[in-house]
Amino acid sequence: MGLRPFYFHTERAPVTLGLFFHAARAPVTLGLYFYVTRVSVTLWSHGGRVRISVQKKENISMKGFWKKYIGDRQFYKMVLTVAVPIMIQNGITNFVSLLDNIMVGQVGTVQMSGVAIANNLIFVYNICIFGMISGAGIFGAQFYGQKNHEGVRSTFRFKLIICTLFTAAAIAVFLAGGGELISLYLQGEGAAEDIAATFFYGRQYLDIMLIGFVPFAVVQIYSSTLRECSETFVPMAAGVAAVLVNLVFNYILIFGHFGAPRLGAAGAAYATVLSRFVECAITVVWTHSHAGRNPFIVHAYRSLRMPRHLVGQIIRKGTPLMFNEAIWSVGMAVLLQCYSYRGLDVVAAQNISSTVSNLFNVVFMALGSAVAIIMGQLLGAGKMEEAVDQDRKLIFFSVAVCLVMGSLMSLAAPFIPKIYNTTESVRSLAAVFILIEALFMPVHAFIHASYFTLRSGGKTVITFFFDGVYVWAVSIPVVYAVGHFTALPIVPLFFLGRSLDLIKCAIGAALLKRRVWVHNIVG
Repeated sequence: MGLRPFYFHTERAPVTLGLFFHAARAPVTLGLYFYVTRVSVTLWSHGGRVRISVQKKENISMKGFWKKYIGDRQFYKMVLTVAVPIMIQNGITNFVSLLDNIMVGQVGTVQMSGVAIANNLIFVYNICIFGMISGAGIFGAQFYGQKNHEGVRSTFRFKLIICTLFTAAAIAVFLAGGGELISLYLQGEGAAEDIAATFFYGRQYLDIMLIGFVPFAVVQIYSSTLRECSETFVPMAAGVAAVLVNLVFNYILIFGHFGAPRLGAAGAAYATVLSRFVECAITVVWTHSHAGRNPFIVHAYRSLRMPRHLVGQIIRKGTPLMFNEAIWSVGMAVLLQCYSYRGLDVVAAQNISSTVSNLFNVVFMALGSAVAIIMGQLLGAGKMEEAVDQDRKLIFFSVAVCLVMGSLMSLAAPFIPKIYNTTESVRSLAAVFILIEALFMPVHAFIHASYFTLRSGGKTVITFFFDGVYVWAVSIPVVYAVGHFTALPIVPLFFLGRSLDLIKCAIGAALLKRRVWVHNIVG
């Protein structure tokens, strides 16, 4: 064993290299990458001889890194103008959901679990509506980038028709089979009376919430179109008003204050339905009363006719997205059902952790929406290279911010579950779930931004495989198999489920690098 020094002169400065090797043994390879020399040097030994290969490498200095991944003041002003109103709206909504969750939790664990199961089913409907409007929204954002208001109007009409049909179907399904769906989550361990009570409260909550499906769908149709046209303040204001109504009436109806009956979980449902009608009224009235600022709404209801070729394009591009949102949301429900085999405590703890996670996740969720809006408008305007540059900077910004948000969430993890009126085992389990969610937040931020980037260029078939198919092909089989055929405790099982997203993250990075999304679909 000995040290052999090698001297290699580069364009900038001589570099001295030292390598330990044993010539009689197997080949040894060492790669050295130089920050200041723009070269890579590979050294290896074989049969006592040392060989050196040199390849020129791209040097990324701090200045180059800053230019590539960090935007200027105008860039962040533009991004935050789009994202902050969405953050505020979603942040307030999720904060009130947390308070709502805590209020129901004060009534009892079984009521909280029943509401959690019902909300998990409603979540499938909500995400499917999101998928319905997103398919047309890809075209809406690019039409707005072209200043084509007739095109935006046509996408609005498409959303109106498809969401009306789906909402009617969803209400029928939940009325007919809601009980059976709730029962799927009650197969794990637990006392018989607790299981029966959880079923009762879940079914009661679900039946009341069906009343709010129509105003929810209308709000999504109008708000999504306004955002695609860069009007984010009004949806935010309507959302803030709605959550305040929800908060006040939650307090009144759940606990029976000011002479109102004490309704418990049912009171939470009635308050939510009322808030959705308020949000719907504000959004619709403002849009129609400011037609000059919203040209798409002018004569929008005079006819529901749309150009046949556009309908065909939306269906071709939008159908994979619609199916993606549907199977992804059902997949999330199935994953929770897999975890629920470990007992009712898991359902309650998951309810707490998901509510807390949603509150902290508003940052990358809003930045993902900003990616879809900004990239869609740039692609529609034909600014391809600018779209690539801004997308890279926006994704980096989202991941960097979520490193901070994840740290804050991890610090809050031991304390938030203590607010709930539930058992100590549920609190402890919820705290660990929150810590795991905080750990993976930057990963989810990257995946979320990658998804919206791919979607902005109309690559909906790719997003279908990247998002929905991945859940069913990878996440669900692994979690189901480990959960049903092993005795692995719930915490490592939950960690395993989240760690599978690392594979998805790598796939997203590869797709972005290939620039498969850089495409104008309306030009």
